[in-house]
Amino acid sequence: MNATTISSTPGVRALAWCLHLLVAGLLALAAGRAVAAAAPHAAGVVVAAALLALVYAAGALLPHARAAAWWLAAVAAVWVALLVLSADGVWVAFPLYFVQLHLLPRRAGLVAVTATALTAILAFAAHQGTFALATAVGPALGAAVAVAVVWGYEALYQENEQRRRLIEELTATRADLAAAQHTAGVLAERERLAREIHDTLAQGLTSIQLLLRAAERALPEASGAAARHVEQARQAAVDNLAEARRFVTALTPPALEGTTLAGALRRLCATTSTRHRLAARFHLTGDPVPLPTTHEVALLRIAQSALSNTVRHARASTAEVTLGYLGDQVTVRIVDDGVGFEAGHDGFGLAAMRARVHALGGTVGIRSAAGQGTTVTARLPVTTSMPGVGSGVDP
Repeated sequence: MNATTISSTPGVRALAWCLHLLVAGLLALAAGRAVAAAAPHAAGVVVAAALLALVYAAGALLPHARAAAWWLAAVAAVWVALLVLSADGVWVAFPLYFVQLHLLPRRAGLVAVTATALTAILAFAAHQGTFALATAVGPALGAAVAVAVVWGYEALYQENEQRRRLIEELTATRADLAAAQHTAGVLAERERLAREIHDTLAQGLTSIQLLLRAAERALPEASGAAARHVEQARQAAVDNLAEARRFVTALTPPALEGTTLAGALRRLCATTSTRHRLAARFHLTGDPVPLPTTHEVALLRIAQSALSNTVRHARASTAEVTLGYLGDQVTVRIVDDGVGFEAGHDGFGLAAMRARVHALGGTVGIRSAAGQGTTVTARLPVTTSMPGVGSGVDP
């Protein structure tokens, strides 16, 4: 236990002042009784008490904790001199117990308290001229009380510190969770807007453009004004479609910004391996082809969700993420060597994965058994006629 740390608390500072006042009071009592009783060594008792008070007060000027042992030795030496001159010096042992236990390590403090108690008992017996059990009770009982109080307080202090750290960790965790939920909400809203733009506005503009192109071909060559209006309308549809594509690009998840799906998955595996006790490796098979943004987002989210569940539930040591381009299909397969789960226990967020992939015409498959790991496979169709393919952006 760090005495400096404990001394920084207001309660201990107040107790320390009470201890200082107790030492001063006991020294004054010893000197006063010697003078009042006209003891043979009254002058020596007064000098020893004053010297002990000065040495004790010098403790406040200690340059560092290592000097505490030397200071305690000096205090003990002067205290022994006072004991030789007056039996009243025995009572100073009680505050000394607390000082020794507070400044010294636990084992050294216990040895110092034991030596102080024995010295007080022997000195008191010498002044009485005889040894009796009652002679040892006072110093021994005082030492036991001091040890119990100081060690009990240290235990309470440590428990308080543990609670304080737990509260700080809980507060930090709640803040991180709130930030993560906010970020997840923002990303989910971005994806929703991108899907809405893709499924409604962009598709509608594409249809308008195709219809106007057909109308332009069907117009007779003599209808110059009508053809110009149709051409202007078609060009407006083209411009607005490009604008819609820019919106979708702006709403692309940050993990896909400035990189390919393969790059995002490779980075996901590297980040997972760095942050968790899981060796996640990425593999690419087949020849990559351009994919609509909605497909890339869906496959990336499934890989993120599967790896997250592997970290939280699977107790796995390795995970393999494979992105495969197989003709008219693109697949993402996540395989771990974890504990797996029994069939029918949908604890891996499969419903959300299936809903996302089914909306794009794909499928999600899972294979798992207790003690045999888990494999999650998502498949999406890829056709070259899909809008946005080849442009790098899904309209």
